[in-house]
Amino acid sequence: MNDLFVGPDGQSRCRWCGSAPEFLAYHDKEWGFPVSDEHRLFEKLCLEGFQSGLSWRTILAKREHFRAAFHGFDFDRVARFKPADVDKLLQNEGIVRHRGKIEATINNAQRAQELVKQEGSLAAFIWRYEPDAADLATPQTASTSAASVALSKELKKRGWKFVGPTTVYAFMQAMGLINDHAEGCAMRAKAEQARQRFKRP
Repeated sequence: MNDLFVGPDGQSRCRWCGSAPEFLAYHDKEWGFPVSDEHRLFEKLCLEGFQSGLSWRTILAKREHFRAAFHGFDFDRVARFKPADVDKLLQNEGIVRHRGKIEATINNAQRAQELVKQEGSLAAFIWRYEPDAADLATPQTASTSAASVALSKELKKRGWKFVGPTTVYAFMQAMGLINDHAEGCAMRAKAEQARQRFKRP
């Protein structure tokens, strides 16, 4: 099948994870597996925003630098960043030095705090948008969905930035709200088992 590649262990996987060495572990251990941790969800939303106009390989290579710069994406800490922190981040060669995206991350941290106060938790709010599997397109044939459009619209209404429908769809794929591993990918069944065991927040 054109959407598969055979990994070094002889197992078939989603073709995209064969395009860079660092993608394999990310694909096998993270992508498509459900997440309820508040900071990991916030991190992924932010990193998808930073990826806008760039490749995920660029962002993944810099992920540890991003984590250090943004205190593990603890949104309570990031929400307190001041203009001096922005200036410092703009000098940090380990991350993507884009003022708009850095300021959006700080803004989104503040919006995350508001959302937690209103909804109880970021995870509970996000997982409300988990789509019915029957409503999904064939794996890896779509870049948006009704659910990603709805979540994007609600986040924007609440003042979030860099959260368009395509960005949100990639976030939903990665965080396991949908299982978009290709049919025939060795990780598809594992991701589905993880989703079945997962306790929705």
